[in-house]
Formats: sequence, C-alpha cells, structure tokens
Amino acid sequence: MATFPLKIMTPDGVAFDGAVTSVSCRTINGQLQLLARHIDICTALGMGEAHIKLEDGTVRRAACMGGMLSMFGGECHLLATTFEWADAIDAERAARSKARAEALLAQKNLDKRDMQLAEARLRRALVRSSVAARKDI
Repeated sequence: MATFPLKIMTPDGVAFDGAVTSVSCRTINGQLQLLARHIDICTALGMGEAHIKLEDGTVRRAACMGGMLSMFGGECHLLATTFEWADAIDAERAARSKARAEALLAQKNLDKRDMQLAEARLRRALVRSSVAARKDI
C-alpha cells in the first residue's frame, strides 16, 4: 500500500514523524480517513480516537482532542491540542477524571458555563478511558 509522510505535533513537541498508509480521526464534521494521494484538505479536529496505520500494517491508536488536520502536496500534518498514544494513557487517572466530571454534573447549582466545562471534561475522560481500555487493538 502507498505511504505518505505524517507529522503529529502538540504543544509538548512532535508526537510522531514518519511514513504511514492511513490516518483516521474525528473532525468537527465527523470521522475522516486520509490515504496516500488524498486531495488537499484542511479541517478542524474534534474529540475522539485517532488511528494511525504504519508502513508495516501496525495500527496505533490515540486519544486526540482538538486542533487541525491538513493534507497538502501529499504531506499530512496533524496539529493537536492533546494527543495521547493508547499505551501512554493512565486508565485509572482517566477513570478518576470521569468520576470528578460526573460529580460536577450532578450538582444542581451549576451555571451554564460551568455545566459546559464539566461536560467537556467528561467527554475528554470518556475518550481517554475508551482508548486506554482497548490498548491492544
């Protein structure tokens, strides 16, 4: 299968730089998969799982939250606010984050902004928990 260069960057630095056969991730408009020779595209990332298929057929999974994804001239750049490989996610920490977010949402006196923040925390915790639970896939 044809490959293309992918560079994944976060505020902490480069998370990946190499050749891949596909990139699949959640955008603000839904799931998107890029293959070699894909048309040029630039889109905002949503919150969800990313699947990176390497040259050898190995699929690496990650929690990807926010940022931009572009493919120009056959080169792909994923600029993520948060990008965590499955094997780097602490499942217990994700479960604690989920519990804290659920406790916040259970409060009756939250204003609209606090409610939105708690819901976002819960969504992030659910993505991390989902990715961490299936590290071997």
